[in-house]
Amino acid sequence: MNTPTLLRAQVRDVTAGEGVRIVEPANVYECELGDNCFVGPFVEIQKGVRIGPRTKIQSHAFICELVEIGADCFVGHGVMFTNDIFAKGGPARGDRSLWRSTRIGDRVSIGSNATLLPVSICNDVVIGAGAVVTRNITEPGIYAGNPARLIRTISAG
Repeated sequence: MNTPTLLRAQVRDVTAGEGVRIVEPANVYECELGDNCFVGPFVEIQKGVRIGPRTKIQSHAFICELVEIGADCFVGHGVMFTNDIFAKGGPARGDRSLWRSTRIGDRVSIGSNATLLPVSICNDVVIGAGAVVTRNITEPGIYAGNPARLIRTISAG
């Protein structure tokens, strides 16, 4: 019987602003966290991710490569970001040329268990719990459902 290779969760090579808090266990590596960010337990933030100041990432969230999150955002428990859209009918199997990026504006709140495909979301948006965001969001408002749709507009700022 073979012995498996054990890989441990770790926090390494993180560029962190002042007052950043990370609750272990977490797997956070080669990313940037702005001032006063909070990262809850059982979170993975992959290399190249940029997270703006005062953003809170709750437990069990997964933030993959090619994601940028603005300032004063909230990412709820169990939120999943994706960068592979299965452009060739299956996983990219490491072919980064098939991956796509996600850009989240400022003051965006993402409810628990939401899933975000590679999209761009403007400032001042609320994504409801369990929503699946499949398209860019260009108007401030509250979005929910699968696929996520505008429920009502809100004023920016």
